[in-house]
Amino acid sequence: MKIFVYSASLREDSVNLKLSKLIANVAEANGAEVDFARINEFDMPMYNFDDQQGSGVPAGAQALADRITAADGMILTSPEYNWLPPATIKNAVDWLSRMQPMPLDKKSILLSSATPSLVGGVRGLMSLRIAYEALGTWVYPKMFTLAQAPGAFNEDGTLKNEDLSNMLTAMVADYCSAAVALNNR
Repeated sequence: MKIFVYSASLREDSVNLKLSKLIANVAEANGAEVDFARINEFDMPMYNFDDQQGSGVPAGAQALADRITAADGMILTSPEYNWLPPATIKNAVDWLSRMQPMPLDKKSILLSSATPSLVGGVRGLMSLRIAYEALGTWVYPKMFTLAQAPGAFNEDGTLKNEDLSNMLTAMVADYCSAAVALNNR
């Protein structure tokens, strides 16, 4: 099973990048081959239909589509800005939605977020959930949100809270099993 794990954060010291790396390790421990990426690896302009008509799909968006297509499932970790996902991931979804065949159709995704707030990013994930579901992606019913994330990690990148660590491990293991069954259903 191949799982594409990626972070929608651009920051080098992002708590979402830390969470993505932890999730990748958990997925690997559960037998997954992990393809790990950060959104800044996929350079693409803001979606504009005129650009699409004039130049086609940018290379960064196509590279993202290729990685998604090659995987059995996806795990995304996204920051939340002002109750919404960042423009990086929304823009990527917009470009992906314009491709034929559309790479998100008949795929699956587990959504996760880490924030300094007490809510953990669930509001931003809800709008991503809507976008992915509208494009034919099966969204895992549970979402992992890590509140007060800057203080939640040990030095080795694991979670300090054992209950949260166990919850994340169980969720990722369950999702990985589901992703294989759901791939291109």
